[in-house]
Amino acid sequence: MLIHPWDSARDDAEWQDWLAAHDFGQLAVNGLPGEPPYVQPLHFAYDAERREAVTHLARPNPLWRALEARPEAVLSVVDDYTYIPAPWHAPADGPPEHGTPTSYYAAVQLVCRARIVDDPQEKADLLLRQLAHFQPEGDHGHVAPGEAPYGRQLPGIRGLRLEVTGVRAKFKFGGNRPRETRRHVSDLLAARGGPGDATARAQQLRRLAADGD
Repeated sequence: MLIHPWDSARDDAEWQDWLAAHDFGQLAVNGLPGEPPYVQPLHFAYDAERREAVTHLARPNPLWRALEARPEAVLSVVDDYTYIPAPWHAPADGPPEHGTPTSYYAAVQLVCRARIVDDPQEKADLLLRQLAHFQPEGDHGHVAPGEAPYGRQLPGIRGLRLEVTGVRAKFKFGGNRPRETRRHVSDLLAARGGPGDATARAQQLRRLAADGD
């Protein structure tokens, strides 16, 4: 992922705060010889203190063979995206259609080393961590090997711990444009009100405020 200086995260807190509100992404894994890479959509729970993401998948998933051969993976999360049409970025002294169309989006890629979890108790502990994230009210059944209601289902899944070894973070919201242009685009996003426009606008305004605007 190309990251220009004006699109990069200002610090670790920026991407960590964004990721804390995003727990669905795609896990990209090297394919086996002669096969393309695997890309698996999934929910996950990220633990900033442990620098790891945890998840689980069904035992028949073909991803396991690839991870056993090469445990390196990338967990990619993208959101707050919208399309910026050409006239919105057009120079004031030129035709509107001569502007440059682009995309706005936020993206965090966690470069990981995967560890597969098959031990029943460790797998149950991993599931409890995920449930604590997704259902913090505790409105779920007991998770323990051999015990109802989930004990009989544990053998059908494998756990996955993703140790984060690197982070690529990008916040592409017109940071290379003059502030007047960015404010103008923000107004246009509010007026258009299409899918993704409100969240993209919120990110752009947040970055403008961080720049002192």
